[in-house]
Amino acid sequence: MNIIFFGTPDFAVPSLKILHESGHNVIAVVTAPDKERGRGRQVSFTPVKSFAVENGIEVLQPESLKDSVFIDQLRSYNADVFIIVAFRILPAEVFTLPKSGSFNLHGSLLPKYRGAAPIQWALFNGDKETGVTTFFLKEKVDTGNIIASKFLLINEEDDFGTLHDKMSALGAELVFETTNLIDSGEVKTIEQNDSLASPAPKIKKEMCRIDWQISASEIHNKVRGLSPFPGAYFEHKEKSYKIYKTKLSSQISLKVSEIKVDAEKLYFGTGNGTIEILEIQPEGRKRMTSAEFLRGYKL
Repeated sequence: MNIIFFGTPDFAVPSLKILHESGHNVIAVVTAPDKERGRGRQVSFTPVKSFAVENGIEVLQPESLKDSVFIDQLRSYNADVFIIVAFRILPAEVFTLPKSGSFNLHGSLLPKYRGAAPIQWALFNGDKETGVTTFFLKEKVDTGNIIASKFLLINEEDDFGTLHDKMSALGAELVFETTNLIDSGEVKTIEQNDSLASPAPKIKKEMCRIDWQISASEIHNKVRGLSPFPGAYFEHKEKSYKIYKTKLSSQISLKVSEIKVDAEKLYFGTGNGTIEILEIQPEGRKRMTSAEFLRGYKL
């Protein structure tokens, strides 16, 4: 099949890689424009562009997805299918171009967690399982007919970083299987049940702040959903501290916001229960264990 692949971050690279190595013809990739980063303002490529350049795949980087020159260029490829993994919302004039349609890989079992941050919200809510879904695009985001899905168990030790990587690999398998189904003409889709839908909105900075009034389990799940990036945080005496790993503690009882240090262990009281801080990052310093932190800091 002749494919145009749309994607930007690391999450999308395994899907692009499996398609490129499978015998399908990835004729071009569409990714975000290059950005200047760091003090030296060096130009950096997106992970998807880096893979494409290394493997001789043509790269398109439009500023606007509605630009007529860009759309004409897409049309000229006469692609069979567009495959979208972790990219911007496509306008209808783009996703309706290929004869076999355009499908997206989503990081949840749709219609659950429609939106920009499905992996994080599954962790916030303490879910025990999640998955990945492929679906044909429609104008309303994440509402298209489902092609296929794969389940994935969420381990107690999983955080956003580990679950992201597992779902990226699982998603690549599903993208490959979905592409083969479309190629063979054996696709059967299922319409989504909108009454079962739940939102997974984009993570904003104010959502990362820890409220010690909520329960220890809610704080624990917030930390998991925001680790290693962007990181849950709290402020103490005009200093900010990011928390990357925690553990629920039934051995110690503390009042809300009460702090206790015991044998190089750091505990915080919450609205319901006590939480142990395992990894912390003081403002302007590196990430460290609580034992390392307590050797040089006091709260």
